Amino acid sequence: MTDLTSKDRSNDRRVVSLLLLGLLLLFGAVYVAGYFVTSDRVPQGTTVAGVDIGGLTPASARTTLEDELGPRADEPIVVAADGRRGSITPERAGLAVDYASSVEQAGGGRSWNPARMWDYFTGGDDLEAVLDVDDAKLDEAVGGFATKVDEKPVEGSIVFRAGTAQAEYPRSGQQVDREAAAEAVTAAFLDESDEPVELEVAEVDPEVSEESVRAAMRDFANPAMSAPVRIVLGQEEVVVAPQAFGKALSMKPEGGELVPRVDQKKLMAAVQPAMRTVALAPVPATVRLVDGQPKVVPHKNGVTFDPAELAEELPDVLAEKSGPRRLEVRSKVAKADFTTADARGLGIKRVVSSFTTYYPHADYRNVNLGRAAELVNGTVLKPGETFSLNDTVGERTAANGFTKGFIISDGVFKEDFGGGVSQVATTLYNAAFFAGLEDVEHKPHSFYIDRYPIGREATVAWGAVDLRFKNDTPSGVLIQAWIDPSTPSSSGAMNVRFWSTKHWDISAGKSGRYNITEEETRYITDEECLENDGYGGFDIDVYRIFRKPGSDEVVRRETITTTYTPSDTVVCGEPPASERPGSDGDGGSGG
Repeated sequence: MTDLTSKDRSNDRRVVSLLLLGLLLLFGAVYVAGYFVTSDRVPQGTTVAGVDIGGLTPASARTTLEDELGPRADEPIVVAADGRRGSITPERAGLAVDYASSVEQAGGGRSWNPARMWDYFTGGDDLEAVLDVDDAKLDEAVGGFATKVDEKPVEGSIVFRAGTAQAEYPRSGQQVDREAAAEAVTAAFLDESDEPVELEVAEVDPEVSEESVRAAMRDFANPAMSAPVRIVLGQEEVVVAPQAFGKALSMKPEGGELVPRVDQKKLMAAVQPAMRTVALAPVPATVRLVDGQPKVVPHKNGVTFDPAELAEELPDVLAEKSGPRRLEVRSKVAKADFTTADARGLGIKRVVSSFTTYYPHADYRNVNLGRAAELVNGTVLKPGETFSLNDTVGERTAANGFTKGFIISDGVFKEDFGGGVSQVATTLYNAAFFAGLEDVEHKPHSFYIDRYPIGREATVAWGAVDLRFKNDTPSGVLIQAWIDPSTPSSSGAMNVRFWSTKHWDISAGKSGRYNITEEETRYITDEECLENDGYGGFDIDVYRIFRKPGSDEVVRRETITTTYTPSDTVVCGEPPASERPGSDGDGGSGG
């Protein structure tokens, strides 16, 4: 065996090193060549949503995808459920292709990674497109179709009417599975199939089953309607029939069962007519004239019960299938909201103002003034309260005790219900004027009527014109009103007195008439025409001067200006020829 010298071994190592260096340089050259060969291209054989983009640069791949998938991305997605069809537009559903991400996931782009280079030649996966999904829009689009398919379940219930109970049995509903539908629509996006996307429809069960309805009928509804209920209050009791309390009953789902419910307001409306004999409403104190003098009428407390307690306990009694069906409710004292002490504190002691106006005889005036005075008489105004004649007297109708009489409408006299009531308004206005009460609303007649105080009078019309004054004194005011009826041989009188504690001494004054206007003549052919001798109009000022009782010092002064229009002369019939339009004024013919 020949021994190798150290020189030989050194040569061997050098050869090996050179060989390794050569292999390394060769591999490097191949590696660099592979980098430049694969460049940034997509692996061969790669498809995205069926579109071949293998071997393309990322930019070219994206352009190819946009060209191929763009039209498909705009196609509506046809959906179907329970025999119904519809379409969902991708744009409105928030569905779009993310082309850049789709190319990136396919492997497009430069890389020194050997695996990436190897994948270029051996990869070629079939990939789905990367989608950009707006979940809110997708849910809205799916929901828009689903609502056409959805059917709410019909809950079992019981209806109480005419003293009987009637069962209404449940029915199942259906509902499109929104989450599964959104997934199915997303999966069908870009799909070239002509078949509609079938959406899952699930059956929705009602909360209350048919058996629960039968149990509710058996355990509550039928017993409830089987007999009256005796409601006991103190020593008294009333009998309430199913026809009455049944209107307040219902049964509502709760935990899969039907539970009785009582509508408190409807129950009270049903039982109150019967309870009037045992439950007494409180009577507030007031002030009335007795033997010509104001007297406090004491308050009376009432007897009542708690409606909530009655409504809460009634279902248990109604569910009883035998027995007397009695419901005892605790009585409560119902206190009057205006007590005897409150009434005494009003200070209604003496007449603080009075006024009388007179009217010529007419039966309708006696009727209408008398009825209005009757409705006003006894009115008590507490401090701060406002009197309204229309609210107090009500609409002037035959049912309210009024008859037809003459009124002023559009400046002329006509017949209507309530004619003459303005005399009541004028008399009340003057009583309030001299009592020193606040004038809230009053309207004088359109033209002056000489039986009324000039500049101090008022008219009213239901729903349009009112007389209102406010008790702005610290004491209450009791209004006394009555008429002295007229006869064919004597005038009638409308009388008003205000009873209170005197807070003002009122004096009045007036200016002379000014801004005088002349009346005109009107010709009326209406069948209801009433002739009238007219007179002119004018303006006048009336003064109200306030002084404290017993003092000469003027506290304040008010001025009220009234404008009266002329009272036109009314002639029933056609105007004379000389006054007709087109006439030359002399009655002759033109020539």
